[in-house]
Amino acid sequence: MNYLHHYTSPLGNMTMASDGTALTGLWFDDQKYFALGINGNVAESDFPVFYETSRWLDLYFSGICPDFTPKLHLRGTDFQKMVWSILLTIPYGSTRSYREIADQIAAMREVAHMSAQAVGGAVGHNPVSIIVPCHRVLGSDGSLTGYAGGLEKKRYLLELESANGNNLA
Repeated sequence: MNYLHHYTSPLGNMTMASDGTALTGLWFDDQKYFALGINGNVAESDFPVFYETSRWLDLYFSGICPDFTPKLHLRGTDFQKMVWSILLTIPYGSTRSYREIADQIAAMREVAHMSAQAVGGAVGHNPVSIIVPCHRVLGSDGSLTGYAGGLEKKRYLLELESANGNNLA
Protein backbone atom coordinates (compact mmCIF):
# COMPACT_ATOMS: atom_id res chain seq x y z
CA MET A 1 0.00 0.00 0.00
CA ASN A 2 1.18 3.52 -0.80
CA TYR A 3 0.10 6.50 1.26
CA LEU A 4 0.09 10.09 0.05
CA HIS A 5 0.15 13.45 1.77
CA HIS A 6 0.35 16.97 0.34
CA TYR A 7 2.52 19.97 1.15
CA THR A 8 2.39 23.53 -0.16
CA SER A 9 5.87 24.95 -0.74
CA PRO A 10 6.97 28.38 -1.97
CA LEU A 11 7.62 26.66 -5.30
CA GLY A 12 4.23 25.00 -5.60
CA ASN A 13 2.38 21.97 -4.39
CA MET A 14 4.28 18.85 -3.48
CA THR A 15 3.19 15.27 -2.91
CA MET A 16 4.77 12.95 -0.36
CA ALA A 17 4.55 9.17 -0.45
CA SER A 18 5.12 6.62 2.28
CA ASP A 19 4.96 2.90 2.79
CA GLY A 20 3.43 3.61 6.21
CA THR A 21 6.78 3.82 7.98
CA ALA A 22 9.24 5.81 5.89
CA LEU A 23 9.19 8.44 3.18
CA THR A 24 9.33 6.81 -0.25
CA GLY A 25 8.68 9.84 -2.43
CA LEU A 26 8.58 13.63 -2.49
CA TRP A 27 7.80 15.39 -5.75
CA PHE A 28 6.73 18.76 -7.05
CA ASP A 29 3.30 18.07 -8.49
CA ASP A 30 4.32 19.23 -11.97
CA GLN A 31 7.73 17.60 -12.14
CA LYS A 32 9.02 15.01 -14.56
CA TYR A 33 8.73 11.45 -13.20
CA PHE A 34 6.02 12.56 -10.75
CA ALA A 35 5.03 9.66 -8.47
CA LEU A 36 7.28 7.23 -10.34
CA GLY A 37 7.00 3.84 -8.67
CA ILE A 38 3.65 4.58 -7.03
CA ASN A 39 1.17 2.04 -8.23
CA GLY A 40 -1.44 -0.28 -6.83
CA ASN A 41 -3.42 0.74 -3.80
CA VAL A 42 -3.05 4.41 -2.85
CA ALA A 43 -4.68 6.23 0.04
CA GLU A 44 -4.43 9.69 1.58
CA SER A 45 -3.17 9.44 5.13
CA ASP A 46 -1.45 11.16 8.04
CA PHE A 47 1.58 9.29 9.29
CA PRO A 48 4.31 10.61 11.59
CA VAL A 49 6.79 10.57 8.68
CA PHE A 50 4.59 13.06 6.83
CA TYR A 51 4.61 15.46 9.80
CA GLU A 52 8.37 15.02 10.15
CA THR A 53 8.85 15.69 6.42
CA SER A 54 6.61 18.76 6.58
CA ARG A 55 8.65 20.05 9.53
CA TRP A 56 11.87 19.41 7.57
CA LEU A 57 10.47 21.31 4.56
CA ASP A 58 9.22 24.18 6.74
CA LEU A 59 12.71 24.62 8.18
CA TYR A 60 14.38 24.29 4.79
CA PHE A 61 12.14 26.81 3.04
CA SER A 62 12.59 29.26 5.92
CA GLY A 63 16.33 29.21 5.20
CA ILE A 64 17.37 26.86 7.99
CA CYS A 65 19.41 23.74 7.32
CA PRO A 66 17.43 20.95 9.05
CA ASP A 67 19.52 18.96 11.52
CA PHE A 68 17.61 15.72 10.90
CA THR A 69 16.47 13.62 7.97
CA PRO A 70 13.08 11.93 7.88
CA LYS A 71 13.25 8.15 7.71
CA LEU A 72 13.73 7.23 4.04
CA HIS A 73 13.01 4.08 2.06
CA LEU A 74 14.43 4.74 -1.39
CA ARG A 75 13.23 2.36 -4.08
CA GLY A 76 15.45 1.88 -7.10
CA THR A 77 18.25 -0.13 -8.61
CA ASP A 78 21.47 -0.73 -6.68
CA PHE A 79 23.20 1.85 -8.89
CA GLN A 80 20.49 4.45 -8.29
CA LYS A 81 20.65 3.85 -4.54
CA MET A 82 24.44 4.29 -4.64
CA VAL A 83 24.06 7.63 -6.42
CA TRP A 84 21.31 8.77 -4.04
CA SER A 85 23.42 7.85 -1.01
CA ILE A 86 26.19 10.07 -2.40
CA LEU A 87 23.68 12.90 -2.90
CA LEU A 88 22.83 12.66 0.79
CA THR A 89 26.48 13.45 1.63
CA ILE A 90 26.54 16.75 -0.29
CA PRO A 91 26.37 19.42 2.41
CA TYR A 92 23.76 22.16 2.46
CA GLY A 93 25.11 25.09 0.48
CA SER A 94 27.56 22.95 -1.54
CA THR A 95 27.42 21.42 -4.97
CA ARG A 96 29.03 18.57 -6.89
CA SER A 97 29.21 17.82 -10.59
CA TYR A 98 27.88 14.73 -12.29
CA ARG A 99 31.50 13.96 -13.23
CA GLU A 100 32.68 14.21 -9.61
CA ILE A 101 29.99 11.76 -8.53
CA ALA A 102 30.85 9.45 -11.43
CA ASP A 103 34.51 9.53 -10.41
CA GLN A 104 33.57 8.79 -6.81
CA ILE A 105 31.53 5.76 -7.88
CA ALA A 106 34.34 4.56 -10.15
CA ALA A 107 36.72 4.72 -7.19
CA MET A 108 34.25 2.88 -4.94
CA ARG A 109 33.80 0.16 -7.56
CA GLU A 110 37.52 0.11 -8.36
CA VAL A 111 36.93 0.69 -12.06
CA ALA A 112 38.70 3.11 -14.37
CA HIS A 113 35.64 5.04 -15.55
CA MET A 114 32.00 5.64 -14.75
CA SER A 115 29.60 7.46 -17.05
CA ALA A 116 28.50 10.90 -15.89
CA GLN A 117 25.40 10.37 -18.06
CA ALA A 118 24.51 7.26 -16.07
CA VAL A 119 24.86 9.30 -12.90
CA GLY A 120 22.64 11.96 -14.46
CA GLY A 121 19.97 9.36 -15.16
CA ALA A 122 20.01 8.19 -11.55
CA VAL A 123 20.00 11.76 -10.24
CA GLY A 124 17.04 12.59 -12.48
CA HIS A 125 15.05 9.64 -11.13
CA ASN A 126 15.63 10.58 -7.48
CA PRO A 127 12.28 9.88 -5.80
CA VAL A 128 12.76 12.26 -2.85
CA SER A 129 13.28 15.81 -4.08
CA ILE A 130 15.14 18.34 -1.95
CA ILE A 131 15.78 16.00 1.03
CA VAL A 132 17.92 13.83 -1.26
CA PRO A 133 19.52 16.95 -2.74
CA CYS A 134 19.67 16.29 -6.46
CA HIS A 135 19.39 20.06 -6.97
CA ARG A 136 23.00 20.33 -5.71
CA VAL A 137 24.37 18.53 -8.77
CA LEU A 138 25.69 20.72 -11.59
CA GLY A 139 27.35 20.29 -14.94
CA SER A 140 31.15 19.98 -14.97
CA ASP A 141 31.39 23.63 -15.97
CA GLY A 142 29.17 24.71 -13.06
CA SER A 143 26.10 25.13 -15.25
CA LEU A 144 22.58 24.39 -14.10
CA THR A 145 21.65 21.26 -15.97
CA GLY A 146 18.77 18.88 -15.64
CA TYR A 147 16.34 19.02 -12.76
CA ALA A 148 13.11 17.04 -12.86
CA GLY A 149 11.36 19.90 -11.07
CA GLY A 150 12.60 22.45 -13.62
CA LEU A 151 15.66 24.67 -13.76
CA GLU A 152 13.88 27.64 -12.15
CA LYS A 153 13.17 25.53 -9.06
CA LYS A 154 16.76 24.30 -9.02
CA ARG A 155 18.02 27.89 -9.21
CA TYR A 156 15.68 28.92 -6.37
CA LEU A 157 16.86 26.07 -4.12
CA LEU A 158 20.54 26.79 -4.75
CA GLU A 159 20.01 30.52 -4.15
CA LEU A 160 18.10 29.75 -0.94
CA GLU A 161 21.06 27.74 0.32
CA SER A 162 23.69 30.27 -0.80
CA ALA A 163 21.71 33.20 0.61
CA ASN A 164 22.37 31.84 4.07
CA GLY A 165 26.10 32.44 4.08
CA ASN A 166 27.11 29.40 2.08
CA ASN A 167 29.44 29.55 -0.88
CA LEU A 168 28.21 27.14 -3.49
CA ALA A 169 31.12 25.25 -4.97
